[in-house]
Amino acid sequence: MSKFPVDASLARVLKALGQLGFDTVREGNHIALTRQNVDGTLTPLTLPNHAKLKGSTLRTVLTQAGIPRDVYLEIYETM
Repeated sequence: MSKFPVDASLARVLKALGQLGFDTVREGNHIALTRQNVDGTLTPLTLPNHAKLKGSTLRTVLTQAGIPRDVYLEIYETM
């Protein structure tokens, strides 16, 4: 397994989250995303709108969204 990105490109992060079913709802100082779950609920997600995201910020976002790091890294590495 590859290492977790220290400074992740926002564009790559958004592409990877798009592959995981998240759609952008709103952009401003932060980017709001949502994912429609199988049971009909929505999973909201908010990212800072910076060119690079710190690894700690990205880990926190993935934890809040319930996305396992290894699943995310598989998709992120192919972007």
